[in-house]
Amino acid sequence: MPALNDCPAPAKLNLFLHVTGRRADGYHLLQTVFQLIDRGDTLHFATRDDGRIHRTSDLPGVPEESDLVVRAARLLQQAVQQRHSGRHIDGRPGADISVEKQLPMGGGLGGGSSDAATTLLALNHLWQAGLTRRELMALGLQLGADVPFFLFGRNAFAEGVGEELIEVATPDCWYVVIEPGIGVPTQQIFSATGLTRDTKPVTISDFSETPFGFGKNDLQVVAAKLFPPVADAIEWLKQYGEARMTGSGACVFCPFMEEQQADTVLASMPAKWKAWKARALPQHPLAHLLQS
Repeated sequence: MPALNDCPAPAKLNLFLHVTGRRADGYHLLQTVFQLIDRGDTLHFATRDDGRIHRTSDLPGVPEESDLVVRAARLLQQAVQQRHSGRHIDGRPGADISVEKQLPMGGGLGGGSSDAATTLLALNHLWQAGLTRRELMALGLQLGADVPFFLFGRNAFAEGVGEELIEVATPDCWYVVIEPGIGVPTQQIFSATGLTRDTKPVTISDFSETPFGFGKNDLQVVAAKLFPPVADAIEWLKQYGEARMTGSGACVFCPFMEEQQADTVLASMPAKWKAWKARALPQHPLAHLLQS
């Protein structure tokens, strides 16, 4: 049966993240720039013709039925069925999926969302489903607000709940990322009473003029107060540059123009943290699988 192995699911960084309002349904309105980086999870796919979707790797704390990867595969499977007007299809497409996790859960790096997006990209190709990028993005939005970005395939200025995307040029640089050793629940941060929800909207040209150090992360103040390890990591990394938290936490990052600068920072990193460097990516490694 056809297979695709070693499929990358890259992490993202939020170069800034502003909360500009809140919708009537409770969802927060955001502005952010999503940056792809060359570190992430790796997925492997093997098709099967009995319609089963099976995760063959163990993922502690994440039951197979609730895994975004499995949910993404089943969502695409339903879309394939609907394209055939609901008729039974002999050899209904299925898949065995293995996930090699490298990104921490609850780190603000978009690991689960990126895994789901890679699943949609790979199985759309293997199953010859023929969905376009926009159709895949619409499916992805049903799984989470960050999933459409990874299917968009390029670095992006995002608005709405994160699904309104415009391609944006970002610096070719290196990032040092610290994993503070904790997971931060996104819902806890967004529901905090101290969260700023009225930051003045900016434009894409505002960011493009001064991409390094632009804006702030409105979620950082809340996360740092509730989770001291996040505050400690920010404070330590600030001595080397514009350090800030990504997403709703917990990971903290700082940009550097030269790889050697990143190596110098990593060499002095306290042993209590896991830390690594990653280079900015101009586009998703699987962008060639996208149909416009």
